[in-house]
Amino acid sequence: MTRYADIPKPIRSGIVVVDPDLGIPQRIIVLQFNPDTLERQVAPQAAGGEGDSGGGGGGSGGDRNEALRLKGPAQETWKFTAEIDATDQLDVAAPEGIHPELAVLEMLVQPTTAQLLAASKLTKKGTIEISPIETPLTLFTWGSKRVMPVRLTELSVNESAFDVNLNPIRASLSIGLKVLTVSDLPAGHPGAALYLAHLAQKEQLARRARGGTLAQLGLGRGI
Repeated sequence: MTRYADIPKPIRSGIVVVDPDLGIPQRIIVLQFNPDTLERQVAPQAAGGEGDSGGGGGGSGGDRNEALRLKGPAQETWKFTAEIDATDQLDVAAPEGIHPELAVLEMLVQPTTAQLLAASKLTKKGTIEISPIETPLTLFTWGSKRVMPVRLTELSVNESAFDVNLNPIRASLSIGLKVLTVSDLPAGHPGAALYLAHLAQKEQLARRARGGTLAQLGLGRGI
């Protein structure tokens, strides 16, 4: 007889917040349920494309010598819907509903009060230019083969149930992410190294794909 304890538990997807200077995880956010679907878009950064003449072409298509060249890594975005439901965790006390879980995700796109107060003090001292507030490095994980540095670009929350104190107890979140590449991060940044590892993993997977033949394409006599 198969026992429930013998059934392997699925790996959860999630977000890891990392200190950008030390490269040490500060917080691990495990999604309660893995999303049913993922929407990914991969846009190549072509040289000499529309709006980029490549320094030589006069037509709308840019320099024809640049047609097969890339300026850098492709820009990749992810979009998915995450679900949070306090009623699915009856063994865990939730006096505030799912407020804490929502707050953790919202703080990924918010500066802290300490950072805002520090910036305000610099302004009062007459500092001419204040550097934008840096947030922690954020990683999105989808199994061991997809671990990548990202920036949260969209967070839409739909709260659909509440307790007697109006604490939300069920919500769906539309989350959008942009994968950060070596073109987005400074040299030596931990996120740049993590992106290169993510790209190397993708190269390894591509080498394992089974190739076809010209005959399968109706080109048995060659190109």
